Amino acid sequence: MSNRRRLVSDPVLKQAAAGRDTVVITVDGRPLEAAAGQTLAAALWANGIVTLGHDRDTGAPRGLYCGIGHCYACRVTVDGVPDVRSCLTPVRDGMGVTLQEKETGSGNVD
Repeated sequence: MSNRRRLVSDPVLKQAAAGRDTVVITVDGRPLEAAAGQTLAAALWANGIVTLGHDRDTGAPRGLYCGIGHCYACRVTVDGVPDVRSCLTPVRDGMGVTLQEKETGSGNVD
């Protein structure tokens, strides 16, 4: 696994991300490694996946925006459950993720 998008040390947490255990998740049928304990959004970002879907009205790409679960921009489908906020969801070994090309409509705050 490449560390080019991962922190290798954190002065606040005082732990090396490079030494963490890894889990394998499947994203749109492709197996990817993720650091154990990180959020799904962080794992996707670290693997170069920044577009998580597209806006239903404009077609603009959606991705991680607030990172704290408020905006719902980072929604993906996890193990068949749509509209899961990836910024709040910890990765686990064997997790199946599908990026949402089209919004389902639920979870929107209009």
